[in-house]
Amino acid sequence: MRSLYLSAAAAALLSAGVVHPAGPAAPAFSQSEVLNPQMPAIPPLRAQAKTRDAWLAERLDTIVPALMRERGVDMWVLVAREYLEDPVLATMLDAESFHARRRTILVFHDPGAGKPVERLTVSRYGLGGLFQSAWTPESQPDQWKRLAEIVAERDPKRIAINVSAATAFADGLTKSQHDELAAALPAAYRARLVPADELAVGWLEIRSKAEIAAYPEIVRVAHAIIAEAFSDKVITTGVTTAEDVVWWMRERVAELKLRTWFQPSVSIFRQGAKGELGGDEVIRPGDMLWTDFGIVHMGLATDTQHLAYVLKPGETDAPAGLKAGLAAANAVQDAVTSSFQTGISGNDVLVAARAKAIAQGLKPTIYSHPIGTHGHGAGPAIGFWDDQQPSPRGSGKLRPDTAWSIELSHTGTVPEWGGQTVPFRLEEDAIFDGRTVRYLDGRQTGFHLIGGTTGKGS
Repeated sequence: MRSLYLSAAAAALLSAGVVHPAGPAAPAFSQSEVLNPQMPAIPPLRAQAKTRDAWLAERLDTIVPALMRERGVDMWVLVAREYLEDPVLATMLDAESFHARRRTILVFHDPGAGKPVERLTVSRYGLGGLFQSAWTPESQPDQWKRLAEIVAERDPKRIAINVSAATAFADGLTKSQHDELAAALPAAYRARLVPADELAVGWLEIRSKAEIAAYPEIVRVAHAIIAEAFSDKVITTGVTTAEDVVWWMRERVAELKLRTWFQPSVSIFRQGAKGELGGDEVIRPGDMLWTDFGIVHMGLATDTQHLAYVLKPGETDAPAGLKAGLAAANAVQDAVTSSFQTGISGNDVLVAARAKAIAQGLKPTIYSHPIGTHGHGAGPAIGFWDDQQPSPRGSGKLRPDTAWSIELSHTGTVPEWGGQTVPFRLEEDAIFDGRTVRYLDGRQTGFHLIGGTTGKGS
């Protein structure tokens, strides 16, 4: 499928001072990660709202019409009630509308003949100037009857609604609202209702050019927080616990007026210890640390797993066996990213990537996934940590202009630890442009070092 965004959109937003690009130290799509990056400036909330509304307007202008025409749908109806927002409708609210108001109904109508897609809201108020209000309660008190009038006036042939057994992202229409919608429509129009599966998934998974331009800096923020957490500033060996680092990360995110979409994880891998340690376990020299961490900034999520090593007295680098394990995990990443191709399924990528990795003598576990407005985003999965076989959740096809968390691990032995088996888990965010996968802010190829040489990678 061709790109669905405007070619000049990012440049226009940049010139207007809306997008805040990364500085010289954080080139877009750098493949070599900076292990001790500077924290980018976080724009004020007012500026963020302006940017996000500009992104939303671009997405509504470009992505929705393309998807509707691709799927042969001439009307798409979304219904949600306050605090029970449809996953799709929630992403179509402007930056000052935190929830649906009472009942919010959005209607997209494609009149055909190359005319613009109408955007209506069956509510008393317009929605941030992005949807035109199409209901005056004083004239027609019944909201459902007004919707039925709008449908009849436009006589659509296929009316998409968000009901799906396959994915929660396209299943936001509740039973009660579905029943009321169906009851309000004449029988002829009820027969034209169709599931909106690929409309909903496509809307959520495709990233606009403006979002792609800004995403590297968003990921850089997450990388900067991890680098600070895995440093002497936060960790005092023999004193700091794994749980201390977890809650430092939570506090840091709150301090920056960001939010996490899951509780951070920090685990300790130690010579002679069975499995991973965490919680109130104190961090010691010689430990390998792992974190799984994600933020939401500007409405876009990140998801990162990094590794650190706590230097022993006299050490200046991680042991060769740990470095070899990290390099092997990088090789699994290469097997995954080299297997992406527009139009193939997530299952196809999984099978191809595993074959490549295993042929190199690696021991891969691959569980990569889309990312965007949701951390575990809409679109095809590429394996699961507990299931390395193709599954229905991986049957969807890959699209261009989609963001991905390249999440995986390699299980290897560490000679310096007596041949102990250790999982080397990595996760980095990337963009697939339809031809290649590029990391948004590079990928980790060396350990964060703690204990005297913070900022230098192995």
